This record gives sequence, C-alpha cells and structure tokens, in this order.
Amino acid sequence: MQIYLVGGAVRDKLLGIEAQDRDYVVVGADPQQMLDAGYQPVGKEFPVFLHPETHAEYALARTERKTAPGYHGFSFHAAPDVTLEQDLQRRDLTINAMAEAPDGTLIDPYGGQADLAEGLLRHVSPAFAEDPVRILRIARYAARYARYGFRVAHGTNALMRRMVADGEVDALVAERVWAETVRALGEPHPERFFEVLRGCGALERIFPELHALFGVPQPKQHHPEIDSGVHTLMVLQQATRLSDDPKVRLAALLHDLGKGTTPSDEWPRHHGHEQRGVELARAFCERLRVPNEFRDLALLVVEFHGLVAKAAELRAATLADLFDRCDAYRRPERFEQFLLAAEADHRGRTGFEARDFAQGRVLRHLRAAANAIQAKAVVADGYSGKAVGEELRQRRIQAIKLARQALDADGSLAACAP
Repeated sequence: MQIYLVGGAVRDKLLGIEAQDRDYVVVGADPQQMLDAGYQPVGKEFPVFLHPETHAEYALARTERKTAPGYHGFSFHAAPDVTLEQDLQRRDLTINAMAEAPDGTLIDPYGGQADLAEGLLRHVSPAFAEDPVRILRIARYAARYARYGFRVAHGTNALMRRMVADGEVDALVAERVWAETVRALGEPHPERFFEVLRGCGALERIFPELHALFGVPQPKQHHPEIDSGVHTLMVLQQATRLSDDPKVRLAALLHDLGKGTTPSDEWPRHHGHEQRGVELARAFCERLRVPNEFRDLALLVVEFHGLVAKAAELRAATLADLFDRCDAYRRPERFEQFLLAAEADHRGRTGFEARDFAQGRVLRHLRAAANAIQAKAVVADGYSGKAVGEELRQRRIQAIKLARQALDADGSLAACAP
C-alpha cells in the first residue's frame, strides 16, 4: 500500500496557498485492506474512505471509462494494479494531476508544475471531453486564479468548443450548474467564470440570458463601455469589491437581463428593461433551482435598480413604496444588500469605478427617517384596523418629505446627479 497526497493540496502548496482540503490516493490496495486498517467507507460510486483519526479522504487509485452522455455516464475500475500515473491521468487539468510522496517528492507525469509556472489551465488528456462539468470547473479555476494571471490553454479552449458543439453541455443538470456557479461567485474574480464560458461558446447554452446582453449597446453618455454584456461583468467586478456575499454578486450579475430583449430599433435606450428583466431573472432562478434567498434579492435589484439611480428625483410616496416593496423596515440587512448591488451597478461603468454613490447615503437616511415612525405610535393615537396602515404610510411619507428637504438644503441631493 502506497499513499500519496494529490490534487488541489499539491497544487496550492506549489502556489504558496494554504490548502483547504487534503486528499490522498492509495495505490496497491483493495477495499478490504482499507477496512482492515480502520478506514471508514464513504464512496458510493467508487471506493473512498475516511482516515480513522484525521477523517481526510483516501481514494483507491482508479481509472474511468465513458459509457454514456453527460457526467453520470462513467464506469470506474479500482484495483491494486492501477498505477499512480493512471489515476492522475483521469484528472481534469495538469495542475490537478500532481502527487506528493510521503518524503515530499513531487510526482508530476503530465507537466503540472510547468503549467503552474506559466499560468496555464491545460487538460491532461482527451478524456477531458468526456465530462461536461469540467467546462464549468475550468471556468471556476480561471475565476479563482485570475489574480495570478492564469488563462485557458488554446488547445483546451478548442477542446471545450468541440464539447459545446457536440452537445455535451446540454447534458448538464441544474444542480451541478448552480453548484459550480455559486462557488464561482465566491471566487476573487467571478467575472472570469463567465468570460471563459463565453470564450468557448458555453455561455449561450448554459446562460442564454447573459449571452444575449453582449453586443447590445447602451447610451454612451451614461455607459462609456457601451456594451451591455461588458457592463454586466463590470458590475459583477464591483459587487465583488464591495461584498463577499454571493447573493449580492448574483443580483449584480442579473440586474440588467432585460436589456437583452430590447428591440434593436429602440437601441441604445432600454425603456422598461427592469420589468422585462424580472421575468427573465425569475426564469433563470427557476431553471437553475437557485435558493429562494438568492432569487428574492436578485428580483428586487432587477426591478428597482433604476429607481435607485433616480433617488434624488423620486417623490416621497414613490420612495415609501420602494421601502415597502423591499421590506426595508423589517429586513434592513437585505435592504443593505440591495443597496450594495445598486452601488455596483453605479460603479460598473468605464470611468465611474471610483465615482461617489451618494444615492446610497440618501436612501439609507430617508429609510431611517421613515422607520422612526412606528405603528405603535399610530395605535396610541386611536387608529385601528386598516386605518393604522394607511395612517402609518402617510406619516412616513411626511417624514421622508421633511428629511428630503433637509438633504436638499445641505446639498446631499445635488450629489446624486448622474
């Protein structure tokens, strides 16, 4: 029995990054030997065991063979005669196909260390094409390691394009797409995930609503970057700078989906894109089975981000409606997420990256002024039933008016000008 550290732990060690997980491959053993040594079996499709003390994963060396379309169509062979090199060959990328012996010796049969040095995401073998999830994984690695200058190797991108043309990505199920997407949203450069997918043609098949944004122009005076798709990824970049929350980042990503359905004869204007975007975002979330808390924030941002940009111009009644629709009084933490996504939209434009977001300060101030008016005070004044809600609304509108007058007097509203 020979045991080697493999995969991400070896890769990250060479990059000088602290590894999150340590996985091992066991060569020259069978399941019974692992059980006899006290390891606990956990694998369903192939033999994986947990160490009796550290609970790290130890997998028997194995090979795999494609038997059907999609990522479920594989058969596995795990036996004492499977070599370490054979096990490493079935892995997706060369940087993941390295092993370390107990004495620290690096085993690198496929050039992973050289690719790390060159910043290349390169497939190990043509078997890469047998698993469509690998397209999502390589895009996620691009998002993770963009800060190191990593890029997809030309040959690997060509292979991914063939996979898309052959319909392999059409076999991906919603759960796997969402699992990889939400992980990508948590990476340092999630925009790279979508850029890589677009570069191989997979964006159109997996995220058609996002693909439709590219090539759609916007008014140059407000969007010097012009292209709606470019703007969307810039907004995602800004959301990543502002927040670690993947919910905020998803909302930023989906905020302008409606622009992809604007008739071309109306370009570069996009009147009503917020309303059109709501249905597109809802369909997106239903198709990928996005959790409700992600979906609900995204829908708020899609529908109301345009109002945030016009915060200084809105009537007090409109602002009161906005706060109600966002449930801003009872859920201030979500309203803050909403404003962060709106700030990302504000800054996600060429030349606007460092621009002040006065709208956020104004809306936080006005919400606080309205929230100072509580229902219990209305009840104490003798109102009951539906009259409580109606009177509460009117008092909050009045509070917003007074607060706006104060902000207008000190110049805060003027700072919200586009």
